[in-house]
Amino acid sequence: MLNRLIILFAMFAMSSFVLAGTAVRYPVTAKGEQVDEYFGVKVPDPYRWLEDDHSEATKAWVEAQNKVTGEYLQSIPSRVAIKDRLLKLVNYERFGLPSKRGERVFISRNDGLQNQSVLYAIDRPGATPRVLLDPNTLSADGTVALGHLSFSDDGSLLAYSVAVSGSDWQEWKVRDVVTGKDLPDHLKWSKFSGASWTHDNSGFFYGRYDEPKDKEALTGVNYYHKLYYHKMGTEQSEDVLVYDRPDHKEWSFGGSVTEDGRYLIISIHQGTDPKTRVLYKDLSKPTEKPVELLMEFDAAYHFLDHDGPVFWFETNLQAPRGRVIAINIDHPERGKWKQLIPESADTLQQVSVFGDTFIASYLKDAHTAIRRFGTDGAPRGEIDLPGLGSVGGFGGKRSQTETFYSFTGYTVPSTIYRYDLKTGRSEIFRRPKVAFDPSLFETKQIFYPSKDGTRIPMFITHKKGIKLDGSNPTLLYGYGGFNISLTPYFTTANVVWMEMGGVYAVPNLRGGGEYGEEWHQAGTKLKKQNVFDDFLAAAQYLIDQKYTSSEKLAIMGGSNGGLLVGACMTQRPDLFRAAIAEVGVMDMLRFHKFTIGWGWTADYGSSDNAEEFKALLAYSPYHNLKPGTKYPATLITTGDHDDRVVPAHSFKFAARLQEYQAGENPVLIRIETKAGHGGGKPLSKQIEERADVWAFLVKELGMTVPERFGHE
Repeated sequence: MLNRLIILFAMFAMSSFVLAGTAVRYPVTAKGEQVDEYFGVKVPDPYRWLEDDHSEATKAWVEAQNKVTGEYLQSIPSRVAIKDRLLKLVNYERFGLPSKRGERVFISRNDGLQNQSVLYAIDRPGATPRVLLDPNTLSADGTVALGHLSFSDDGSLLAYSVAVSGSDWQEWKVRDVVTGKDLPDHLKWSKFSGASWTHDNSGFFYGRYDEPKDKEALTGVNYYHKLYYHKMGTEQSEDVLVYDRPDHKEWSFGGSVTEDGRYLIISIHQGTDPKTRVLYKDLSKPTEKPVELLMEFDAAYHFLDHDGPVFWFETNLQAPRGRVIAINIDHPERGKWKQLIPESADTLQQVSVFGDTFIASYLKDAHTAIRRFGTDGAPRGEIDLPGLGSVGGFGGKRSQTETFYSFTGYTVPSTIYRYDLKTGRSEIFRRPKVAFDPSLFETKQIFYPSKDGTRIPMFITHKKGIKLDGSNPTLLYGYGGFNISLTPYFTTANVVWMEMGGVYAVPNLRGGGEYGEEWHQAGTKLKKQNVFDDFLAAAQYLIDQKYTSSEKLAIMGGSNGGLLVGACMTQRPDLFRAAIAEVGVMDMLRFHKFTIGWGWTADYGSSDNAEEFKALLAYSPYHNLKPGTKYPATLITTGDHDDRVVPAHSFKFAARLQEYQAGENPVLIRIETKAGHGGGKPLSKQIEERADVWAFLVKELGMTVPERFGHE
């Protein structure tokens, strides 16, 4: 079958045909005869051959599709001006959150147009920052990116991971902070894992998988995770296996050493399910096995810190919006657990501990509120924030009295603040200077009813003074899954969109984490249609309120958000003029057969289950395309090294959509080379991709790029 497909593709790859009424010439895509049967239902999968990313036929198809897409996008006159504006706006100094170890402070910085941000060390107060690690030197094109960073307790050693071409696979190395040189230690085949040092600097804990079989690194399923201890100066083959569970192939492990160095906390995850299991190991007793503490998998438990035998956890046990509890490991019976911070009306997002204070970050209608509590749970007031936005940071140690946090909003570039615990005051540490005027824009939060009457919040941002006459080009962006919250954030790309007259709207759909675990579960498995209904209702609200019209409305989302776009455009193709589906999950019957896809069954369910198969088939984008239907103008994006959502999802969806599309709306797929799911993508590639997306929308929505673009 494969040889036949290669021959067919070779015969037609250099040819092309014109679909009835359409202006875009697509490469011919060969069709196979694959048919699967699920619980008595036969499901054709004619583009199954595109799942083989190593085949010559697939490579030829990718090349042919990229040629068509590239020529189309490059021909849009406004693309040059859009790219120029993107380059100008993003060319500003950006900083990451500082991290302090001993006297040293570590901070990342990007001078504006660097592909990857550079890590600096400030050895003592007042010292000049020096380059510690510049990932731009690791590859000529910026496609090697830093992953996780872990500093030893005294700040003298840095364990860091790098990812190549956007892959989820990480390689660990160790750098001597004093000399700036790498040590011989080199660890491979790590994924979804940080590192945590023992306090004597002798080594660190990390997680990894077994080395994959040949040609399966980017598509093979990931099972049997293991937690190891690496002793400095030894080969990876000598690493000590700390914990694994060969009887539970889906379990993965995280190991974190407590601030005082006494305990190793082992957290067990199962796919993307937010529930966890917890063990601990007393590092002063190296021969003893880890002790099981929380193994019922009944809730999420996030270890915060401890006072002697009393462990503090953030949990959603009997509290869907989160609370903080204390467990005495000498008497771990549930009846003896103590509640420190009770559940509130707002969603507890994270808790950090420093200076003997709990700093609790809450989501209040999808924007951040920060509250302080004593370690006994006593309230100590709220920290004032600059406005309606999102906050990250507040990390630190128990002995410290200052910390750093970032604040951002849709029109507020990420600004770093230093917070003094003693005075309760914040002061600006780093404020970026971006070449735009935020006073020209406004953000409002509205609430609208979904199909079943559920009240959904939505942020709408645009230039001030727009007319609500239905003529505004509008981009509706969504996600709605995996307990992930969409909160206000700044990107220069969105500023460019709004400078061109666009409205940017972000609804907080069910399936996310904005209102706790109940909100999340309301958009999972057999209830996944709620997410699509919420998104469709958001589109209808924008039309009803005269922000826009169907002819001026585009939708966009990535990963699970790409699924959102695919499902909504197949269910209501008449509602949108354009669709941008980025690295989307498009085949809901086979997603669990690749890499870490099996882990998503906690949210999606599985086609191996009869009831869940029926629900998945009802909305799976690839399977719900219908011949002779006029779908929105569609741009599908993916990366050839995406080992999170394998590119076959996008390949198969694009092939069938091109086959079935009626009318003149184009269907294009943009396949980035040496790129993955998005993490670590070099800035140059980000700008090129965003210029393509904005140019596509400008053309399809009939927008006019002003002559003095960005110079109002």
